[in-house]
Amino acid sequence: MIIKNIESKIRLASFLSLASFLLSFAICGCVCFFAFRQVSESRKSIYILSDGQIPVLAKQTDIIVNRAAEYKADIARFHSLFFSLTPDEKFIEYQMKQAMYLVDESGAMQYANLKERNFFSSILSSSAVLTIRADSIFLDEHKKYFRYYGTQKIDRRSSVVTRSLVTEGYLQDLEQRSENNPHAVLITRWKTLENKDKENVQKNSF
Repeated sequence: MIIKNIESKIRLASFLSLASFLLSFAICGCVCFFAFRQVSESRKSIYILSDGQIPVLAKQTDIIVNRAAEYKADIARFHSLFFSLTPDEKFIEYQMKQAMYLVDESGAMQYANLKERNFFSSILSSSAVLTIRADSIFLDEHKKYFRYYGTQKIDRRSSVVTRSLVTEGYLQDLEQRSENNPHAVLITRWKTLENKDKENVQKNSF
């Protein structure tokens, strides 16, 4: 009888010891998990001290949260660089150079075609100033496809021409951001669907 009681107490003690060990292990695991998450969250926040004033809390956001906005900004910037030109050869070269950082060979081909058609020479000879306004940008983020709708204005000495511009293309994410491509997005398979006159207003000759 005494032996059975001793065995029961040993089993009970062993069970309690094992349960205590498992409970301690679970508590340690939970503490480590929440501590790691807390550290990760704290790394996304920084305090900015401006002119000795009260620090301002700034939080880092996940790139995926705002990716659609970055895609549209990249598309708008590329079209602005490619289609906003002045009668200055160095400025045109600068604009095209910056635009080529944002597009693949499809953009380079369109640039070469425009050069062959003396498009840029005509800008210089007619002292034309080209500006473009983005009317809307359709974006299919899942397929990474876009369609750009814009209005281009060509201001020459003799007239002001307003043209409608529609282009399309696809987007490719790059591994690293750079000064020339801050959103790390490359426009691919870019082509012009429409580029036609909407209005042609003659200027007074006197």
